[in-house]
Amino acid sequence: MRLRFPPYFLHFVVVFLLTIISTNSSAQVDKLGQITGGAAYEIPSWFTDSFLDIAEDVEDAMDENKSVLLYFHLDNCPYCSSMLDQNFKSGDNLAFIQKHFSVIAVNLKGDREITLNENEALLEKELSKILKVQYTPTIIFIGEDGKQAFRTNGYRTPKAFRQVLEYVVSQSYKNTTLSDYVESNQKSSKGYTFIDYSGLEKASYLQDYKQPVAILFEDKDCIDCKNFHEKLINRDDVKAELKQYLFIRFDAYSDQKIINFDGKVTSPRKMVKDFDLNYRPGVLLFNEGKNITKIDGQLYSFHFNTVLRYVSGKHYEDFPRFGDYLKVRQQEMLEQGIDINIVD
Repeated sequence: MRLRFPPYFLHFVVVFLLTIISTNSSAQVDKLGQITGGAAYEIPSWFTDSFLDIAEDVEDAMDENKSVLLYFHLDNCPYCSSMLDQNFKSGDNLAFIQKHFSVIAVNLKGDREITLNENEALLEKELSKILKVQYTPTIIFIGEDGKQAFRTNGYRTPKAFRQVLEYVVSQSYKNTTLSDYVESNQKSSKGYTFIDYSGLEKASYLQDYKQPVAILFEDKDCIDCKNFHEKLINRDDVKAELKQYLFIRFDAYSDQKIINFDGKVTSPRKMVKDFDLNYRPGVLLFNEGKNITKIDGQLYSFHFNTVLRYVSGKHYEDFPRFGDYLKVRQQEMLEQGIDINIVD
């Protein structure tokens, strides 16, 4: 016996099923990921109240026997907040900075006009782009000639930043690299011992190598290397990204012979100088034999992983600026319902 249902019943069933499907789909769409870890902060009141005329600022600073320090920051940046709290608001470096530097804040996306010289004026965001500010805080030290004397890219712990401050104040940047300066001025005999990492491979012949390569530079005077191993590259998500690379490590002080991607002979010490890699642990990222970017400051896992994906996935072909890809990747994850803790 076949059961027959009246048309209105079948219509009810269809509408009921479509409602369930629609409700589930809406729930999935509405379940967007959340971003946590951002940090609101205030620029210290003692920073120089500048009209952003760099030439005049340099002259005023020289009158006080100081140098100009440009502090490039981004709203809600946790790295900026930590750097300010630990160095510019409190800590052992505060008095040293106030004694030797006139500090001027520059917002990475700001609209204030900065006068570089009598013929050139740019908005904060335009200057940031020209100077290729990729990570915040980026700190640019201005010399007596009004030009960049030295810069750091990204967050540094207070001890590592103190090395930079003393290097600049002594004007050692005029005749030596930060790496050589630290090596020659290191007072403690007890140094960092290189930590074993299962994902590291050995390679010194890189000519014509086309796959992604991550070169890690450490040295015996490294302050932040232990934390890099214990808190970052031993994470499962970071390990997964690093598997896309030939991941190798060199002693930044070494003169070991390396055959570079172009077939030329180089060394770790020379590479550090050539690529202006002034942070330890520092990482150079290559793809198709070309250096795409570098990691020259301390990063949390989300930003570190995103830089790795940027290079290994060749996203630099569509996004010449890493910051533009970062926005896209962040939105992609949020739309997939993935939460992002930027300080994890």
